[in-house]
Amino acid sequence: MPETGDIPEARVTPHRRWSLQLVWLIPVVAALIGGWLAVKAVLERGPTISISFSTAEGLEPQKTRVKYRNVDIGRVTTVAFSEDRKQVVATVELSKQAEAFLVADTRFWVVRPRVSGTQISGLGTLLSGAYIGMDVGTSKESKSEFVGLDVPPIVTVDLPGRHFQLRADDLGSLDVGSPVYFRRVQVGSVVAYELDPRGNGVQLRVFINAPYDRFVKADTRFWQASGFDLAVDANGLKLNTESIASVLLGGVSFQTPAESAQTPPAKENTSFALFLDRGIAMRLPDTAVETYTLVFDESVRGLTAGAPVDFRGVVVGEVVAIDVDVDAASGEASVPVQVRLYPDRLRSKAKRGGSVPGALMDKLVTRGLRAQLRSGSLLTGKLFVALDYFPDEPKAALQKRAGRSEIPTVASSLKGLQATVLRLARKLDKLPLEATVADARKALAALEDTLAATGRAVKRVDSDLTPQAGRTLNDLSRTLDSVEKSLAAAQRSLAGVDGVLAEDAPMQRDLRDTLREIARAGEALRSLADYLERNPGAILRGRGEEPAQ
Repeated sequence: MPETGDIPEARVTPHRRWSLQLVWLIPVVAALIGGWLAVKAVLERGPTISISFSTAEGLEPQKTRVKYRNVDIGRVTTVAFSEDRKQVVATVELSKQAEAFLVADTRFWVVRPRVSGTQISGLGTLLSGAYIGMDVGTSKESKSEFVGLDVPPIVTVDLPGRHFQLRADDLGSLDVGSPVYFRRVQVGSVVAYELDPRGNGVQLRVFINAPYDRFVKADTRFWQASGFDLAVDANGLKLNTESIASVLLGGVSFQTPAESAQTPPAKENTSFALFLDRGIAMRLPDTAVETYTLVFDESVRGLTAGAPVDFRGVVVGEVVAIDVDVDAASGEASVPVQVRLYPDRLRSKAKRGGSVPGALMDKLVTRGLRAQLRSGSLLTGKLFVALDYFPDEPKAALQKRAGRSEIPTVASSLKGLQATVLRLARKLDKLPLEATVADARKALAALEDTLAATGRAVKRVDSDLTPQAGRTLNDLSRTLDSVEKSLAAAQRSLAGVDGVLAEDAPMQRDLRDTLREIARAGEALRSLADYLERNPGAILRGRGEEPAQ
């Protein structure tokens, strides 16, 4: 057996602790960086929203950007149909800084090239591509689902100015974007329009830029500035128009009466009436309105609702409605015309107000006021109602008809003219026109025979009497020539007066011959005068045979 000393003694070795090797340091650092980036991405990730559009034109996933004030704040990730397949829903991821922009009245629209009647926009997207524009609202309510606009808004939320409402019978040539003018300076635009709930008119929304919005007062008048305003007055022909843009595309103008210029500005969303033209807009408002009935027993063709009712050329009302009333028993027909009058236009400013309705008209009718149809234009055939005094008409007063006061009427001047023409036509129909025409034909035939005889007589005068008269005149001319020659010779012989006075002198003989020629010419003229005195018809018939004595 071995000895105890030869056995090796066991020694206890302590357990070694685990040590990190350098090779594991890189994955650990990478994991820490990745985790930090993931946490950062989650913390910096912005909200995801959905926007509904009517079409996906211009939208491309992962390409179409979202911009606010031309700064990228997100992009479109997906484009899909809505559940009812009537719209396209674009899912948009926005940056963290855009989270505060997502409120209830924030608006989105696709910016792409657009050409409308009032403006051209989006031309920059021809190269860069379409993108989604954004207009941040002012609401405090957060929202993640939006409905995109089909067209870009005319006015953004942050643009200084105020909105106002306008009421009109129809839209006319106005459209979204139509300009609004103040003293021919563009100060705003039409931003929206819609039919009123009852369909009785159109409601427009206009925006006036600051600082021009302070010129809109409670008494400001708005009117359509489209087209031309042609007026004829005592000063001649006037043509008023705004800019060429308003003529072609329509526009709105406004003005405040001078007496209201110092009043405070109107409040936001104040409603105003939109008139057809400046003349109507600036007219004094009619606070009192009275309705009357006019009954005519003649044709009212050419009279329409809205036709003026004037008093000696001043418009004091308008036609409201035209009806027909036929009596079943007698068969007689009448035409009741309902008119709306403004009695304040018949009073001076000092006497306005405080009067009993109808009292003024009752006095005027008692003094002879009547209504009459008159022609406003021979070219168009339009009629209007004229109020005037007719002192020759029988006395009358206001009467009640279906609960309304009735103003007496008189026949129109056109009706009287038609009656006169009808009477003349009847008288002409009774005349013996056929016998008169026959007598006229006989008279014309006799006149033709007389003219033919006159023509033949003139020809005879040319052939018979005219040559004889010509010969006589030639003889007289030769005689006068001889006289001239004799006088000239006598003048040359003044120096030899003694020789001229001699009986056998040549000058004496020539003078005697000349006197004898003059005597013969005078006898011939006397003979011709005597013949014509005895036979004056020879001028037409010629000389012919002399009647027996």
